[in-house]
Amino acid sequence: MSPELVAVLAVIAVAMVFDYTNGFHDAANAIATSISTRALTPRVALAMAAVGNFIGAHFGAEVAKTVGSGLVDLPSGVSSLGIVFAGVIGAITWNLITWYFGLPSSSSHALIGGLVGSTLAAAGTVLWGGIASDVVLPMILSPLVGFGLGFLVMVGVQWIFRHGQPAKLNRGFRYAQTVSAAAMSVGHGMQDAAKTIGIVVLALYVGGFQDSAETIPEWVFWTSATVLALGTYAGGWRIIRTLGRKIIDLGPPEGFAAETVASSVLYFNALVLGAPISTTHTITSAIMGVGATKRLSAVRWGVAGNIVGAWILTFPAAGSIGAVMYFVARPFF
Repeated sequence: MSPELVAVLAVIAVAMVFDYTNGFHDAANAIATSISTRALTPRVALAMAAVGNFIGAHFGAEVAKTVGSGLVDLPSGVSSLGIVFAGVIGAITWNLITWYFGLPSSSSHALIGGLVGSTLAAAGTVLWGGIASDVVLPMILSPLVGFGLGFLVMVGVQWIFRHGQPAKLNRGFRYAQTVSAAAMSVGHGMQDAAKTIGIVVLALYVGGFQDSAETIPEWVFWTSATVLALGTYAGGWRIIRTLGRKIIDLGPPEGFAAETVASSVLYFNALVLGAPISTTHTITSAIMGVGATKRLSAVRWGVAGNIVGAWILTFPAAGSIGAVMYFVARPFF
């Protein structure tokens, strides 16, 4: 095999490892609320999330194109594949660190941060305009939108059903959560599988195996979607416990409101803007917004503060690891 083919295969392999860690790291995004409210059993919820991720991956082409061609500019050649390889390793490492501590950080920002860090270490070209518009701005806005909409939607739910019987309402919202959790799963696939797809396409383009960084072969959709689904089904119980139980005490109405808001934000960004936003930031902020309708003290702000701290650290931490890994991997590329 040619050096280019070996290097491309190496990048695809680590991209699939990242995809798998993304699945079990971010499984909580789709189903933590449904499990904590007992709307779904854990295995049923994970199976549904896996299927939703698989389906959603096929609707994330715009996000994949942004990741593949809108963040860094790399010349063709084996050395550039080493940059991509190192960046993905940086993302995998940060995913495992935050998973170990049960912190729902963003796999998306870990991937982008790792890629930017390794590119900077190699004195490559980072498209800072694309980073600002497609990463930093959505990173700031999506949690604010998630929190605000979560609060408003929950206020609306409380007002509409203000005369309902609690037991009957909880039962009805548990059924409704089956739909909202499924919608969240598809939205997660649109966003997170698409980022791995973008990395694979970038590797194929830089390696000289296709002429455009925006053309996505069908096998890339299927491979990335399948691996993400398998990782999701493996579950990420540490983070599921954090999202589902430690931020606020969720009931079925709160779970339904949070999932509905988060999935709507994900769909808008994936289908309309093509922006690679964080599913973790979106669902977590929606949960906080929903919880704040009870009273501000209902949100465990200490836990929330740790999560936000992990959000802030993700991009520079993954970038630093990606930069270090570039120098480790450089002799092999």
